[in-house]
Parts: sequence; structure tokens; C-alpha cells
Amino acid sequence: MTARPTVVFDFDGTLALGSGPLEAYLGALADLTGSGAATRACRGALEQFETGASPHRDAYDAVRTAALAEGIADTDLSRAYLASREQLGTEAGAVSSPAGLVEFLTGLREHATLVLATNAPDIGVGRALSSLGIAALIDERHHNVGKPAGLAPIIAEHLQHGPVLSVGDIWEFDLEPAERLGADTALVGVRDVPAAQPTFRGASLTDLYDDLSAWTL
Repeated sequence: MTARPTVVFDFDGTLALGSGPLEAYLGALADLTGSGAATRACRGALEQFETGASPHRDAYDAVRTAALAEGIADTDLSRAYLASREQLGTEAGAVSSPAGLVEFLTGLREHATLVLATNAPDIGVGRALSSLGIAALIDERHHNVGKPAGLAPIIAEHLQHGPVLSVGDIWEFDLEPAERLGADTALVGVRDVPAAQPTFRGASLTDLYDDLSAWTL
């Protein structure tokens, strides 16, 4: 039997795009803490991240760091995050997808098993996947993975059945654990990570469609 390849996708920032989830998070944080100063600081950190002039690994990390600096407790940040995920995939926490994602995944699934592996909880993810039209195209979903360490067992399991390609926007979390196990990697985004040596790299997932499709053949 020919080994079937597996493609492991991250969720936020890879398959799911847009500011909706972050706006929901900031709104929940403002409602919970009532701190205008913290909200302004978080928005400033978010704007800086979006310019590329930020050391943070993603927008959520930028917001969290700014909030902690303003004296917001980590427990309140967690509560706000969970509250925001309740809105994921709704109008208040809308997500968008890379152009042509449905067609791309449909073709990819003819030759590979498609897996979702995210640190996010299951709250709202199914609804968001449905809103993007790709829920039925994902063969396997893993939530609360605990990347980076928690990604390794998922990669190792699928490597037993064939080649694996891990796709994500954070090298340290989504790709480095896969690389260490011998899997291929695809880095999405413009963030400069000097240590990153992915198999494929693109500013957006759409830039990688041809490479990822060819990899499965």
C-alpha cells in the first residue's frame, strides 16, 4: 500500500484570518476589566505588531504582554480570551479564509489526510470552520494541543503512516517541533525568524498552494 501523506494545519493566522477574533478579545477584556488604559495599550501593541516592528510571536502575544504591563491579571486575560472564543465564527468574531481555500483543500484531500492542530480550545472552532466552508474537509482535529511540545506526538503518530508536512505561521510553535522529527514544514507570513529553515515559505497560504499540492503527489 502506498503511504498516504498528512498535512497538519494551524488554525489562527493560517486557515482563519481577519481581525474579528482579536476585536472580540479586546472587547471582552475591556468589559471584564473596565480599564481604558489597558485597552489603549493593547490596541497600540496590536498596531505595532501589524507593522512588523514587534518581537512578539503573534498578535495575541502582543496584546497579552501589553495587558500584563498595565497590571491586568493573567486570570482575567484567560477569562476574556475564552469569552471571545464564544463569539468565534459569528458576526462579532468573524473570520475569513485565504482566497480559494475551499478549492485548494478539496484538491489536497484527494491525496493527503488533512489535520488541524491548534492551541485554541474547541470553543467556536467548529462554527468558524463551517463559516469558512471547510469543516467537512478536515479529517482530524486537535485542540488545546500545548504547542510546541504538544505538537510532537501528533506529528510522530502520522509519520508512522507516511510523510508529514506541518503548516503554520509561528515557526517555534507550528513547525520547529515537526522539523525535529523529520517532517517537512511550510511557514506562512512575513515575520522574520532568523532560525527558521522551512521547506516552503510564503507571505500567505495562497502563495504556497502550488508547492503544497505538489508535495502531496
